Amino acid sequence: MRSFLSNILLRILFYPAPRPIFNKEEEKIFNEIFKEARQKPDKLIDYNVSIPKYKFLQYLSDTKPILFHGSNHKEINSFEPREQTLFNGVMTKAVFATKDPIWSNFFAILRKGSVVDNFRNGAISANDKQWYHYYSLTKANFLNEPWTNGVIYILPMDSFIPPSKGTIQFNEWISKEPVSPIAKLEVMPSDFYFIDNVTCHKSTETVSKTWLFYKIRSKFKKFK
Repeated sequence: MRSFLSNILLRILFYPAPRPIFNKEEEKIFNEIFKEARQKPDKLIDYNVSIPKYKFLQYLSDTKPILFHGSNHKEINSFEPREQTLFNGVMTKAVFATKDPIWSNFFAILRKGSVVDNFRNGAISANDKQWYHYYSLTKANFLNEPWTNGVIYILPMDSFIPPSKGTIQFNEWISKEPVSPIAKLEVMPSDFYFIDNVTCHKSTETVSKTWLFYKIRSKFKKFK
């Protein structure tokens, strides 16, 4: 019952991740693209089809034992554990990744050098089936050219610990060991599914207020 009510609340506050359907031809194309990239020395995916990249990545997420990590840096050969904060505020030394390709796309295109205030984001679920998204920057960040081209790294799932099974879960996986990518995909701001739903919040406001007003702001208050 608690999970059911939490899912309703998430649906009210945030945007659901798309659930694409794949036909046989798309599956064939996606598998070939992924296979070819893994055999290349640079692991770079040659994505020359018109199908949206989020759909390709979601197919990989659904069918392969892989995770994603978004970055502005395009030549990472190994991810090393670093001191970072989990979604619940607990510090840990780990490599972070996610099964959600859209969330990783946000971190790939957010120009880290432009971040002058806090920013808020997440891929959240109450049932581990439907995931909901929110993305919000401060006005100072919006005015500082926040978007750039980046890379989504595809990582093997082997050493990663899945999200905790609480009432609300963030799609946040961690590895205490170094991880080498098995493929990577270049992305740009237009590849980010929720680029038109990024909102603006005051740096001093509470996270709960950002959540409460997120959808309203995404419809009536845009900063680009």
